[in-house]
Amino acid sequence: MTTKGFFTDTTVCIGCKACEVACKQWNQLPDDGFVFTGMSYDNTAHLGASTWRHVAFTERGDGGNGDGFSWLLMSDVCKHCERAGCLEACPTGAITRTEFGSVYVQPDICNGCGYCVVSCPFGVIDRREDDGRAWKCTLCYDRLKGGLEPACAKACPTDSIVFGDLDELRAKAEARVAGLRERGVGDAYLYGADAASQPGTGGLHAFFLLVDRPEVYNLPPDPVVPTNRVAASWASLAIAAIGMLTAAVAAVGAER
Repeated sequence: MTTKGFFTDTTVCIGCKACEVACKQWNQLPDDGFVFTGMSYDNTAHLGASTWRHVAFTERGDGGNGDGFSWLLMSDVCKHCERAGCLEACPTGAITRTEFGSVYVQPDICNGCGYCVVSCPFGVIDRREDDGRAWKCTLCYDRLKGGLEPACAKACPTDSIVFGDLDELRAKAEARVAGLRERGVGDAYLYGADAASQPGTGGLHAFFLLVDRPEVYNLPPDPVVPTNRVAASWASLAIAAIGMLTAAVAAVGAER
């Protein structure tokens, strides 16, 4: 079974939210309270336990260069990281890697401990208030088993969200970036397409074409799975312990 994933081309997203609606409808997700966020046309604000697809509207002024007002639009989703912090942190085995390479939370095993929530460098996974269990995008695992593409990709009218074999998506994405640069969009680049560009996660199975800094899209510039820092943490602890021991020995020697 080949690894599946998403390539999201933000340059052709029109902000229609068809992906949000399709995701909620297929997965029978509850609404988000219909609150006024004050964030342009963004009424869901962020990914969460009941929002597995989130279309972000980022307003940009002309910056004094005369380009005029514009929006950056992006449909965000769980990244299904090659090295997933949520999966590594789960103590019950509730989070597993499927045969499609996606990261899946088994709700019947999750005990609501929340370790996965703090271990996700993207802030994707979240717990529901009613039962405390963690929820996120499943890559429409039930649809994949039936030979169907995820609901969000199926509903996208501009093919901003493309689903398929990960290797084929990377090749398509690289060709798209090259084409944009030839037409003068020099800022186009791929975010998280492979381990070389994002070693902290080993690369993403849901990667993006962006035209501005990651922070502008509310994405971390250098995401790192927490367990990646374990070795460095232990090394720092060892150095500190040696320093304290040396100081203690020196102090005892001075007293004599």
